[in-house]
Amino acid sequence: MAIAAAISLSLPPQTRRSSASIAAPFRSTSSLHFDSLRSNFSSLKNPNLRVSASSMSIGTPEKISTTSFLDRRESGFLHFVKYHGLGNDFILVDNRDSTEPRVTPEQAVKLCDRNFGIGADGVIFAMPGVNGTDYTMRIFNSDGSEPEFYCAYWCGINCSRNSRRRKVDMGEPILKASDVPTKLPANKDQAAVKADINVDGVTWNVTCVSMGNPHCVTFGNRQSQNLTVDELNLAAIGPKFEHHEMFPARTNTEFVEVFSHEHLKMRVWERGAGATLACGTGACAVVVAAVLEGRAGRSCTVDLPGGPLDIEWKEEDNHVYMTGPAEVVFYGSVAV
Repeated sequence: MAIAAAISLSLPPQTRRSSASIAAPFRSTSSLHFDSLRSNFSSLKNPNLRVSASSMSIGTPEKISTTSFLDRRESGFLHFVKYHGLGNDFILVDNRDSTEPRVTPEQAVKLCDRNFGIGADGVIFAMPGVNGTDYTMRIFNSDGSEPEFYCAYWCGINCSRNSRRRKVDMGEPILKASDVPTKLPANKDQAAVKADINVDGVTWNVTCVSMGNPHCVTFGNRQSQNLTVDELNLAAIGPKFEHHEMFPARTNTEFVEVFSHEHLKMRVWERGAGATLACGTGACAVVVAAVLEGRAGRSCTVDLPGGPLDIEWKEEDNHVYMTGPAEVVFYGSVAV
């Protein structure tokens, strides 16, 4: 996933330069900002937490030196930091000394398991820079798939010690249907806007948007023009959208309820991760779709299961801006 935003990841201070871009196959549109691990640890809500087992340990900085933690390279162990933004959680791994991720997609699935692993929506690897950049990034989803671009919500937010809300440039939306990509025919300036799609015998109206990754946004179907998103059986309908033949790269799907011209509510089924508590690119795609369909203005509060995001699609530069919090959950080590 190409990331059009700033990010503060807890990496040791061996490199303090601030610019980076996403490596191929990711679409690079802006830079990443990496700060020291120590500046983030003071935001932990459970300063006395420490759980140890034969295969995994979880700790706080009072117990382990923060300066050297992610630099450790014990054979058979993976050191990580877990972040979340509105409940959309990821395992961050410092992978800057190798061009290959420290774990395989199959291992990532196990790490993301919420019962038998660390628990997360995916694993993010900070990789060596290329073509003059300081860092690149790769991601494995919780199902082991690797997206061309994916923005876990917190990736778009500059983490700070007090988790203040930050405004971040998420870049320009891609509306050309074939570039999203979708096989749905374009019906408005090369875009698929309020297009019909049959999913399991029900005709839905959808608008397709890419924020570097594909999104299918729906506000209703022929039976129910105005959704009440809390009534949806997301686990049943989400996969049918994700794997629909009209989306050759699969798709993220956002189901949206309109409260007012400035207030929307969404639930998301993420490609490769399923139902999640938040999705930054999804919230951005929702506002773009709402504007294209004439349902909302360019500046909206979007309620997600994990909390609200403020989204603005500026007419002046065609960029989408996202505002919200992010924070460290814990750091730890796990046998791999």
